[in-house]
Amino acid sequence: MTSELSRRTVLAGLGGAVALTAAARPAAATVPRDPRVERLLARMSVAEKVGQLNLVTGADNARTALAGGALGGALNVIGVPAINALQEIAVKQSPLGIPLIFGLDVIHGYTTNFPIPLAQASSFDPEVTRTEATVAAAEARASGICWAYGPMLDLARDPRWGRIAEGNGEDPYLGAKLAEAKVRGFQGDDYSADDKVAACAKHYVGYGLSEGGRDYNTADLSIEKMHNYYLPAFRAAVRAGVATVMPSFSSINGVPAHADSYTLRDVLKGLYGFDGVVVSDWGGIDQMIAWNYAADGADAARLGLSAGVDMDMVSGDFARNLAQLLASGAVSRTHLDDAVRRVLRLKYRLGLFDRPYADPAREVTAPTAATRAAARTVAGRSMVLLKNSGVLPLSTSVGAIAVVGPLGQATGDLIGCWGGAGVGSSTPPTTIVDAIRAAAPNANVTYTAGCAINSADTSGIGAAAAAASAADAVVVVVGESAVMSGENRSRSNIKLPGVQEQLVSAIAGSGKPFAVVLINGRPLDLSAVDAVAPAILEAWAPGLEGGNAIADVLFGVVNPGGKLPVTFPRSVGQIPYYYNHDNTGHPGSSQSYLDLPAGPQWAFGHGMSYTTFAIGNLTLSADHLRRSNGSVRVGVTVTNTGKRAGDEVVQLYLRDPVASIIQPIRKLRGFRRVTLDPGGSTTVEFTLTCDDVGFYDNDGRFVVENGTMEVYVGNSSDNTPLHATFTVG
Repeated sequence: MTSELSRRTVLAGLGGAVALTAAARPAAATVPRDPRVERLLARMSVAEKVGQLNLVTGADNARTALAGGALGGALNVIGVPAINALQEIAVKQSPLGIPLIFGLDVIHGYTTNFPIPLAQASSFDPEVTRTEATVAAAEARASGICWAYGPMLDLARDPRWGRIAEGNGEDPYLGAKLAEAKVRGFQGDDYSADDKVAACAKHYVGYGLSEGGRDYNTADLSIEKMHNYYLPAFRAAVRAGVATVMPSFSSINGVPAHADSYTLRDVLKGLYGFDGVVVSDWGGIDQMIAWNYAADGADAARLGLSAGVDMDMVSGDFARNLAQLLASGAVSRTHLDDAVRRVLRLKYRLGLFDRPYADPAREVTAPTAATRAAARTVAGRSMVLLKNSGVLPLSTSVGAIAVVGPLGQATGDLIGCWGGAGVGSSTPPTTIVDAIRAAAPNANVTYTAGCAINSADTSGIGAAAAAASAADAVVVVVGESAVMSGENRSRSNIKLPGVQEQLVSAIAGSGKPFAVVLINGRPLDLSAVDAVAPAILEAWAPGLEGGNAIADVLFGVVNPGGKLPVTFPRSVGQIPYYYNHDNTGHPGSSQSYLDLPAGPQWAFGHGMSYTTFAIGNLTLSADHLRRSNGSVRVGVTVTNTGKRAGDEVVQLYLRDPVASIIQPIRKLRGFRRVTLDPGGSTTVEFTLTCDDVGFYDNDGRFVVENGTMEVYVGNSSDNTPLHATFTVG
């Protein structure tokens, strides 16, 4: 019998892949020589070059830096008057008149706050992400901001980590598709346009793997896992033309990300051909001293520039040290000039030399009816119905509705972490209780908090239970405050904070039908809630129009169609827990605990609807995939078998049963969200190529191996009843 291993074939060069060994590392991309940049570069002194690599925070620091010489740009300057005042100094009072670049964290909105990125990922709809980024870019650019520090592309498998809220969840394929959508929404085809900004893919790479879910921590990451799981979203962003990339705060295999020449020069600028700007994260250069990796600021500057960092955010180590390092030969003129070229080219591409000033008349100072409508639609498409035993949707004719829970009247907590910082972004959302009153104007809607978000005080639970007993239906709004997720917001316990579980149990004791609405920035341990609640709606932090969108879903105006982009564990003790794990020699026992049922609370891809769907008629266009430009089309028929119009997300997974590197039990390689009327049917097709069946090996090579490939199709990672196989070779 011929061994599978004897038929393995390496496809050298597929997708630009090469072996990234010490003996065969690709040269870093050479920035295309723009004559405008070259003429300017030839006139620049060393001090002026170094100044272009310096990025400071705030208007006061920018003025100080400009008074002392050249400056590349500033972040966290808000408002057109302040931005234009600084720009005028740079353009009119410096010898070369090089404009500044103004950046800001634009994570899920600038003035109009959309749902957090993890919520948007739940839509399984790249158009949702593109819509948010398009609105945010237009608002930011009109207000003088031309550089957004997003998208955040960290693969995250540990819900203890607070920054899981900012990303796209646990799957590299979904993350890559959303990365491309976000970049295209921010940048369009030409980011010099007056409604576009330069995007920044962050945090490169492996930040979401920080030990224990603790922020800024160490990540041990094999070459194989790095390329198969943590790099695909960044590669997709580069292919979409992302203008800038930001390294991670974490270390990677013992090297701070800001000094890791393998990921920055060999992979990003070499293998991927990235010709944009690598900008440090906040103080990331100077933090190499705290890592015990750099001796001092000069050493940190040397390490950062040599590894491939082009611009120093906030630390000032480049500004203080690069000129002397260049004079001593500790850094090369080639690296310095390459970094300056990249920064100048970015400014030309943004159109800043032609149009350095923002138009005060265009500044966005408040959300508009159109942006509110977009935020409401995105929020509705991002919600996930985790459970429903016939309680939802609610009827608008119900007599009395009790809204209970500490987040029923929340405003800022609906925005979530990293809300927009633009002028007018503090516009408060409609609360959930007010949205329910508007949706059911004839109902008697009451509100009782019952408890605080994170308190041991149970004295208000009795009043909430009494309100529930007096009502015909109950909506329990629980979860986290906005400050419980985001940067440096790790939690060791991911249950509902405080006494909220007791509140839910008390409402269950009332005997009245109730639905739990979750406001949160991470997957939670909801085992106790699941045990007593007949309906659970995951709304995440849904943004400015989140209250209205929740009411839309509760009353069936919007039929929920979102799916989980990340696994919900049964207990924190299961973490890390993710669907696309490797198999082991003991498949059953390797995923089980003595004190827990097997499996997650809810799997990746899970999500219910107010209608039902059937997915069937699986077909393959061929039973063989050729390694040379081959493809296999996979088709299924989706039918709405219920009585309401609704959305289903068809999901395609692959499994490689024999490979030279252990493969995950399954991996997502296709998804499509479709909307169908009752009785409606459509055909969904996916095209699989060698990019889908191959993987990276321990040398960083992309390989495609001969053998059998298994196809699974369904509506979640643990519900894929359709199965077929084809061969590769």
